[in-house]
Amino acid sequence: MTHQTVGHAPTGDQDGPLADCPDSALLPPGHEPRCPVDITLAALGGRWTPLVVREFLRRGQTTYSELSAALPALSDRQTQLTSAGVIERHRTPGWPPRVRYILTSQGRALEPVARSMWERGTARRDALDQTPDP
Repeated sequence: MTHQTVGHAPTGDQDGPLADCPDSALLPPGHEPRCPVDITLAALGGRWTPLVVREFLRRGQTTYSELSAALPALSDRQTQLTSAGVIERHRTPGWPPRVRYILTSQGRALEPVARSMWERGTARRDALDQTPDP
């Protein structure tokens, strides 16, 4: 008699709000993301990138020098966010040349994500602050 493996249905809500990301949409790193969560993470990838988005949400528009004063490792992040369609670069003619960066509608749509990250971080920090030291 051979052993037969019995399959089980996956647990969790397969028809819930995140069900539109089938396994076939999950690609290995280095490929263009197809899953909505992966697409958002690709736009926000990198240690400082979410902080750059936060600064844009706070300021609306800004210059490179204003951002670089607030954040390190800025140049690569601005290039990444421009490529992802999160911010736009606008150059004003004249001397010295002035460049302003502004959030696109796609960038403004990241506000709930940034707010959720803020709220989660605040809750975690507050919980750690209330934990007695050993």
